[in-house]
Amino acid sequence: MADEQAQDQAGERQAEAPDKDPGWLAKLGPGLITGAADDDPSGIATYSQGGAQFGYNVAWTLLFTYPLMVGIQLASARIGRVTGKGLTENFSRICPRWLVFGLVALLTVANVINIGADLNAMGDAAKLVLGGSGTLYAVGFGVASMLLQVFIPYRHYVSVLKWLTLSLLAYVGVAVVANIEWGKALYATVWPHITWNRDYATTVVAILGTTISPYLFFWQAEEEVEEIKRVEKDKPLRMAPQQVRENFRRIRFDTLLGMGFSNLIAFFMIVATAATLHAGGVTNIATTAQAAKALEPIAGHFATLLFAMGIIGTGLLAIPVLAGSAAYAVAALLKVRRGLELQFSAARSFYILLCVAVLVGVVISVIDLDPIKALYWSAVINAVISVPIMVAVMLTACSAKVMKNLTLSLKWRVLGWAATAAMALATGVMFWAMATG
Repeated sequence: MADEQAQDQAGERQAEAPDKDPGWLAKLGPGLITGAADDDPSGIATYSQGGAQFGYNVAWTLLFTYPLMVGIQLASARIGRVTGKGLTENFSRICPRWLVFGLVALLTVANVINIGADLNAMGDAAKLVLGGSGTLYAVGFGVASMLLQVFIPYRHYVSVLKWLTLSLLAYVGVAVVANIEWGKALYATVWPHITWNRDYATTVVAILGTTISPYLFFWQAEEEVEEIKRVEKDKPLRMAPQQVRENFRRIRFDTLLGMGFSNLIAFFMIVATAATLHAGGVTNIATTAQAAKALEPIAGHFATLLFAMGIIGTGLLAIPVLAGSAAYAVAALLKVRRGLELQFSAARSFYILLCVAVLVGVVISVIDLDPIKALYWSAVINAVISVPIMVAVMLTACSAKVMKNLTLSLKWRVLGWAATAAMALATGVMFWAMATG
């Protein structure tokens, strides 16, 4: 309670500070960065595997998940902006402490596994282009990412790294120049041929897990909190009703844009791999070299380089989000100071937690894993553990105790709960398909 009062008082002091608002457009970002981080190596591998294995018949998942993804991400963002606190602290207001510990533990385990899988793929991609040891590259990427997070504010170096992710637009180029039967592709997107078996069910769950991932919920909420701290005029909306309309509009637009960009690129990844790999008889991607072949229609001999740039660029962008969201959640439980904009000396415990997450991921990455399978199964794990966390997000966003009179409207409640139900149903179907063979 004392901690909450201190934060509220800090918000009041911010409200009295001189107006240094950088402007509405300048404050766009949490949703955009979250969306960009969503197309990480795990996403690239999952969408590529889905397109290769089932052709256009999994493209519908991106159309289906977009509104659901927007619903749950918007709920998370509003929780952060309304309360000025992250998800962990808000969960603690309506859930037993043991349950909050359990939710944070699920998030942390999934994130660390995802970091390990991403680093493993990044090392393999670098080896594909440069030769040498993929393990050493993976360790190097992990250590470099950790040092960047500790010594350079995330917002500074992410503005450079995000340019590497433009290589993902190559999949749009493939979709333009490859021999794609667009009528068939679009028909399958709205009226797919669904195969009722274990492999198809697992692929759908993996796609859901890599588009609707728990770390994204925590990250977008925390980024809204960071924005409140960064802009002197801003404070939690429960204390500033005059800022509600402007910020709700910004959050809605930012989230719609960020998630739209993420899903659009993912759609083109599926279509591109369906038109190249699946059509060429490659229905199971076992190596990064095979996955890179999807880019040959536009890049030719440079396909491997372009693919490696996408894997490494999105990995370097996503690892801070994965490690940061876990560190934020655990630091909130421990009630220690936290923030990627703070110096190491001002948030030592937070940065130690972040470094531990990355280092454990590095250890996982050096285990002899199939990089494509590791990425694919990390997406499945994200899907399975997301259901209880999504329930907690929705209960919090709809709680008058937490949100006061700024609880979600009926439209956003329906979308958020629909996303939760869809994830639970898909996970249940996957387990049923596995049990029945």
